Amino acid sequence: MIELSQPYYPLLTELGVTRPFAMISPKAMKNGSTKDGVEAYIGTGPYVLKESVTDEYAVFEANENYWGEKPKVKKITVKVIPDNQTRILALEKGEVDLIYGKNMIDADAVKKYKESDKFSVALSDATSTRQIVINTTNDILKDKTVRQAIQHATNRQAISDGIFYGLEKPADTLYSKTVPYCNVGLTPYEFSQDKASKMLEESGWVMGSQNVREKDGTPLKLTLLYNSDSVTEKTIAEYLQSEYGKLGIGLEIKGEEEQSYRDNMKSGNFDMVFNICWGLPYDPQSSLAGMRQRVYGDYAAQQGLADKAEIDKAITEIMVSTDEEKRQELYRFVLTRLHEDAVYIPLTYECNKAIYRSDLKGVGFTQTQYEVPFAQMYFE
Repeated sequence: MIELSQPYYPLLTELGVTRPFAMISPKAMKNGSTKDGVEAYIGTGPYVLKESVTDEYAVFEANENYWGEKPKVKKITVKVIPDNQTRILALEKGEVDLIYGKNMIDADAVKKYKESDKFSVALSDATSTRQIVINTTNDILKDKTVRQAIQHATNRQAISDGIFYGLEKPADTLYSKTVPYCNVGLTPYEFSQDKASKMLEESGWVMGSQNVREKDGTPLKLTLLYNSDSVTEKTIAEYLQSEYGKLGIGLEIKGEEEQSYRDNMKSGNFDMVFNICWGLPYDPQSSLAGMRQRVYGDYAAQQGLADKAEIDKAITEIMVSTDEEKRQELYRFVLTRLHEDAVYIPLTYECNKAIYRSDLKGVGFTQTQYEVPFAQMYFE
């Protein structure tokens, strides 16, 4: 029995998600908690974890007591291979049968293997939004006009076509219209260098020396932080550095390994930073709820907004609302405020990806990016 102090509409969704685990035996907890990990993994799924070495591999075997149809593949070894090219070579050499995951495969690999006889490619529907978060406490970026100008200076279609070969579609808004509650009629920021330039001029940023705009002696120079472990973020950053430079925006790009990148994002040590939405089934409710605390970079980035308190209050009301129409209106308010405040630069809608041996069948996707449906797979 779960007793709540108030209604909480996402409860069933959160109990059912793959990550983080919500249903766990108290006997598997460490000192009555899971904050330091667990003693054992107990479940009723099609596979049982038999062996694991952190950052190296994990071995799963078919659960003989599984209540549903028994999986055809009886043993799975999941290997941790951080480097993109090494993963591809492992597939080519037959050391792995399947590469699976949103950020495990770059667009070049998908393009290369799409016409292959030896390997097959599968792509899911949109899972989440690739985005850049703008820190509104920055002395330059606290000006909404500057933030909106950068929105208009961002060519999402060119990023989609040039970097992802159209595999990831251009993102007009923070969440795709297909995400529950998110089709609220927002007007996308059209790509227009002329409009961006005019807005910067009107805001007092005039072209100075070395083709960088200035205002009251301050150059329009910003830093974009990216995860150096990401396959694609550096490429996008270099493209934006070139494009923004044409408008007199000096963009320094800075890559950091994942933990350092996340630490700086969480603490607000950035001007602009790459991030992603949480994806289904966590969007929009969980990712919006996380904006009210220092979960990722959202909380710190929004501190310069005059309507931050209003946005947070509306998000809290969303979570306890039992009226579907009121909940939708609250979502409309929050999503409209964040869109007009130009805190997020949506780039593309990500999808989950798989490259695998052509004789491996049944490869597909579920609603969440964190679940790999091995039980549906089999070899011909």
